[in-house]
Amino acid sequence: MSILGGLALLVLYARGGQVQWEGVLLFVSLGGIGMGLSLWGKYLFGEEIVTEEREPMATGIVEQTETADMLAEAEQQVTRRTFLSRLLIGAAGAFLVAMVFPLRSLGPSPGSSLLRTSWRRGLLVVDENGVPVRVDDLVENAILTVFPEGHTDAEDSQAVIVKVDPATLQLPPGRQDWAPAGNVCYSKICTHAGCPVGLFVRQLHQLQCPCHQSAFDVLDGAQVVFGPAPRPLPQLGLEADESGFLRARGDFSEPVGPGWWGRPSGGGA
Repeated sequence: MSILGGLALLVLYARGGQVQWEGVLLFVSLGGIGMGLSLWGKYLFGEEIVTEEREPMATGIVEQTETADMLAEAEQQVTRRTFLSRLLIGAAGAFLVAMVFPLRSLGPSPGSSLLRTSWRRGLLVVDENGVPVRVDDLVENAILTVFPEGHTDAEDSQAVIVKVDPATLQLPPGRQDWAPAGNVCYSKICTHAGCPVGLFVRQLHQLQCPCHQSAFDVLDGAQVVFGPAPRPLPQLGLEADESGFLRARGDFSEPVGPGWWGRPSGGGA
């Protein structure tokens, strides 16, 4: 029963699966193994034999015959147990093989895809409607959600541009030219729990997350100034082309999203 149940489960899953029948076959496969072990332990293992010491006794013809019959019966039992042991191994093997196939439901390995987004050097910065953003489109203290050209559906690539006075920016070393005309851009995904950072407090120049109130200083590389976020928002380097359109210098400064798994530093802008 268990072997047949395991093989049927394997075939059913390979043909697309059906949840109710998979549950029934899983019950048959595991239930068969459990029932077999129970019956084996109850009927095939002999009762405990206790012997007492006694004086040597002469053995007659009858005793010899009984002893020979007992040995033959024991040999038959050993053979039967060997057969059942092979059945048990077969049942366990069929079940394990059937369990290997669902591993493909986990999907392909993400590889390094979690470390990078759709931003690439030279891609136009566009709004949610796919319209390219110019360097002078925003007024000071305005905010705009943007995407890489051709990837407005890429959730991990969403970013937010804030237009500030260039003289007030105090960006980390190596990023002084990442905000042309004061257009500074950061990932919109909070580094705490992945919520969208869409609130901007003009008086404080802070981007804030509405989920757990993490706050990031726009002027200082989106450093965390309040809340549970463990690290700054990754910055996206921008440049203005000769027609005045904003383009990406590369990917974000580091991987986006929550910082609860180990990641190498530096995404490469």
